Amino acid sequence: MIGTRGVPASYGGFETAVEEIGSRLADRGHRVTVYCRNSNQSKPREHLGMTLIHLPAIPSKVLETLSHTALSVFHTLLRRKTEVVFLFNAANSPFLPLLRWKRIPTAVHVDGLEWQRGKWGPLGRRYYRGAEQLAVRGADALIADAQGIADYYRNEFHVTTELLSYGTTVIKESAADRLVAMGLSPKKFHLVVARFEPENHVDVIVEGYAASAAKYPLIVVGSAPYAADYTERITAVAAEDPRIRLIGGVWDQKKLDQLYANALSYIHGHSVGGTNPSLLRAMGAGTSVLAWDVNFNRDVVSTDGSYFNSAESIAVLIEVAENDPVRQEAIGAALRLRAARDYDWDVVADGYEALALRLDAGYSSRGTSRGRRAQNAATGSTPERVGAP
Repeated sequence: MIGTRGVPASYGGFETAVEEIGSRLADRGHRVTVYCRNSNQSKPREHLGMTLIHLPAIPSKVLETLSHTALSVFHTLLRRKTEVVFLFNAANSPFLPLLRWKRIPTAVHVDGLEWQRGKWGPLGRRYYRGAEQLAVRGADALIADAQGIADYYRNEFHVTTELLSYGTTVIKESAADRLVAMGLSPKKFHLVVARFEPENHVDVIVEGYAASAAKYPLIVVGSAPYAADYTERITAVAAEDPRIRLIGGVWDQKKLDQLYANALSYIHGHSVGGTNPSLLRAMGAGTSVLAWDVNFNRDVVSTDGSYFNSAESIAVLIEVAENDPVRQEAIGAALRLRAARDYDWDVVADGYEALALRLDAGYSSRGTSRGRRAQNAATGSTPERVGAP
């Protein structure tokens, strides 16, 4: 498994997926190797049955992922036989020819639509769009974690993807002891968990909350290593409103579980990714969801959630939630049932295992598409955005 920060998972969706899927595959007797980025933390050689290999990366927004993946791929080429590679992030697709030269079947988990993220300039967006085309042409299989992503690749490139979503943990009862030190009471606060990036709309959420008549505090978990200006904008709004509490990253997973499970509402502003693990975590914890109005979120939450697309609309939803906490409890219970039914890590691991075995047996979808983008029949232009309401 190449292309993520590695495990133990403490950062994002890819890392959580690698840990949950990889540990299950290891339990089933497969030899699983995960490439991890060096950090100041300890560097264990094994985690939950997975072999870990730690390699450095250039600490740069542009080069961190690519530099680490380059080293990981070269290390893989020099190792004993590797049957299958799962390469995470379409941005890493320029390394596919090396793996193909070594005759290692490779599936690319394409993630969300990175070229839509606000942190990338024109050059970065062009790179990501080109990387999508390289993934389509060069991968033996493409993995999408959301129906919206699968639809995008089918419409843009006329190619089929393996739809393998994320899973989550269902929490039926949660303690609240770790919240006491924070001065929080169960079901009397709102929660945001997100990196501070424009497409996650944390600024819109805090601005809308500040304009609302909410009585309960807004707890914001997260930060951004490469978005100083955006973070400053959020911080400025919070500084003017004592109800808004920016608490940074939370690495204590029990504390984070208690935050998810005891919030009155979880506010999800993500707009360009696929199936988001933070959203699933809130659902599994039985918390009502107020989500940014895009198809990715509607595919996951469906009619059990409420949706916003502006500061004004989230302000209204926050006030509605506080005025009817009984309804929020019922919504949260329905979302927990949906999470248990549709987002089971064991089922996800089944899908990865089946795909790995097919690839090892010789399956490949490579060559079914030339990686050329579809043209809009009416205008002759290439579609630029998906994920709209």
